Amino acid sequence: MDRRGVLTGLTLTAAAFAAGRARAAIPGLAISGRYQQGGFAFGLTSPRAEVSVNGEAVGRASKAGYFVVGFDRDSPLDAAISTSNASGSSTHNAVIKPGNFDIQRINGLNEDLVSPSDPKLLARIKAEGQRKAVGFASDIDADDFRTGFIMPVKGARLAARFGGQRILNGEPKRPHYGADLACPTGTPIRSPAGGVVTFAETGLHFEGGLTMIDHGQGLISMYLHQSRIDVRAGQGVSQGQIIGAVGMEGRATGPHLCWRMRWRGRNLDPTLMVGVKAPQIL
Repeated sequence: MDRRGVLTGLTLTAAAFAAGRARAAIPGLAISGRYQQGGFAFGLTSPRAEVSVNGEAVGRASKAGYFVVGFDRDSPLDAAISTSNASGSSTHNAVIKPGNFDIQRINGLNEDLVSPSDPKLLARIKAEGQRKAVGFASDIDADDFRTGFIMPVKGARLAARFGGQRILNGEPKRPHYGADLACPTGTPIRSPAGGVVTFAETGLHFEGGLTMIDHGQGLISMYLHQSRIDVRAGQGVSQGQIIGAVGMEGRATGPHLCWRMRWRGRNLDPTLMVGVKAPQIL
């Protein structure tokens, strides 16, 4: 896996400010990130500037000017990232590196964890999905991602990379949208960045114990198969704070943390976030 990524920045020339002090300046644009499928970009621009990707509006920068853009596992290989305000716009054209995804075979799973058919179980799964949808819909006005992410567990082994095609009991399924971090049951899970808990439940059919954290700008991280949850929905958390413990509840064959990330419906590789900070200067 290419963990170095691509770091790039853009600044406007002095001519961009020729309109004078009476008008808002055309927004500057500085970007850092990892440009690959499953990757992301952190940006800094003018406060509350509108942000778009390939012409699609994706929100506004924070009051400090920070924003995040995610590149889905199956993202196109180019992304025009633009910011705009009443005085004009700035654009950075990012070239997205194709992903290199594994084939992952898992056998010996209970069939209800592969292709559920019991009506009562299907009703339970549907109800759980509706509750999870509320957590995913969170969109707090914050930019806690700007200082970067740390790993949520220490001493873990990467048992399965993000994006691998899953074949469960011989049946092809959708890609695995998480990074599986193998470590003993009870290993503390720490919040990789600050944010607000939007979902925290145990006993889910597929995920077991599941926590979601909104880091701002539509960036939601998820922590699956927990044996213990130490936070509640609506609670603010800080980077490094313990939110629960590793387990093997739900669809799991051994103790591990499945760490996931989603940005406005796009699935991202959370491990790529580690160690990258948003630009500090335009």
